[in-house]
Amino acid sequence: MQSALLRIYLKQNATYHGKSVHEAVLELLRDSGIGGATLLRGIEGYGEDGKIHTLKILNLSYDLPVVVEAVDSEEKIRALVPKLREIVGKELMTMQTVEIL
Repeated sequence: MQSALLRIYLKQNATYHGKSVHEAVLELLRDSGIGGATLLRGIEGYGEDGKIHTLKILNLSYDLPVVVEAVDSEEKIRALVPKLREIVGKELMTMQTVEIL
């Protein structure tokens, strides 16, 4: 069975049905039996729009980049892609094969 690492790149302030997108994603992964997931907050980054999101004292709006990572079988993760796409919209999702040690 192939193991896979799913990464979803999001904006911290994005919402889905009244909750943060990353919270909705983590709940879906947990409720779907995915083996484990982690939310990582970046300190600076940019996406397709080229706008830099940063944590600086002079910047009062903190829309920092966040990444959700999850590891499980490729089959389980692929089965969730349609629902994940509904939640995250056009945000970047990647998947790669990994070896669990």
